[in-house]
Amino acid sequence: MDRIITRVLPADDESIRLGGEMIARGELVGFPTETVYGLGGNALSDRAVRDIFAAKGRPADNPLIVHVAKMEEADSLCFPTDLAKELMRAFWPGPLTLLMKKKPCVPDVTTASLDTVAVRCPMHPAALGLISAAGVPIAAPSGNLSGRPSPTRAAHMLEDMDGRIPLILDGGDCRVGVESTVLSVTGDEPVIFRPGGITREDIARVAGKCAVADSVMRPLKEGESAPSPGMKHRHYAPKGNMTVVEGADAEKVIRKLKELYDASKNACILCHTAHLKEFGARRVMDLGDSAEKTAHVLFAALREMDDEHISRILCEGWSENGVGLAVMNRMARAAAFDIVRV
Repeated sequence: MDRIITRVLPADDESIRLGGEMIARGELVGFPTETVYGLGGNALSDRAVRDIFAAKGRPADNPLIVHVAKMEEADSLCFPTDLAKELMRAFWPGPLTLLMKKKPCVPDVTTASLDTVAVRCPMHPAALGLISAAGVPIAAPSGNLSGRPSPTRAAHMLEDMDGRIPLILDGGDCRVGVESTVLSVTGDEPVIFRPGGITREDIARVAGKCAVADSVMRPLKEGESAPSPGMKHRHYAPKGNMTVVEGADAEKVIRKLKELYDASKNACILCHTAHLKEFGARRVMDLGDSAEKTAHVLFAALREMDDEHISRILCEGWSENGVGLAVMNRMARAAAFDIVRV
């Protein structure tokens, strides 16, 4: 694609209005959400959506999420069930994406030819303002080159999208730090296909029950379709080789991380705050003292590993409860499922 000049502007009223005009005429705009930065275009325009895939280098069989500014706007895109509407009332605006049967107005390119469409209403004033200013629903995957760690700052997005899109709106650091939960509500029981800031436990409190697809913590099989973004191809990956070490016994986890570090060259350990002092003079980075804090810093940490040219990344995992499931999903895919359980 032709190289263009990429401007980064603060996400104020004037630049949001400009971004909306650009989306309305078929251009692409980077913008902040509470999860990660998105690469937005008119969800109802074949050409704009194809430009999103081209800018990211994203495989066309990976569906996009469509963003709306209010619950009622979903009705023009899909057929919400009573359960879907109940979940919208409980969690929108917020980091929950619902997979619902789509209406014919949504182009096949947006949904990777699936009969479902992924819809969410983000909880960020700049994102909501941009959708309203554009006057159209906005298709927006994360604003990184395909396979790279998702951007949680405008600078991250510029690193990947400089010369590829005309505008990035800078709204500061993203609050959550991992992409939205993707929940299918097309069957009798809601099923999580991608975990995020809205947890299985949160959903079950509203819906009465909630399942998690087994593909959340494994690679898809040959020929298996991806109903949700973040499932099919290598995702969130740093340039260095990454291994995740997890287990209930912290002493064994620390011992294994030390062992792997000492057998490696140019390595760094990403660990919980409480364990930083356990590694002596070894190179370490703080992942925080909770899964929520790790979610907030993980992608920035992986990008820092690239900036420092770290070739071996050893990451301490979390239990798969609550937001820990989202963190482990991102870590596992970033590590190409190289997980050591002790």
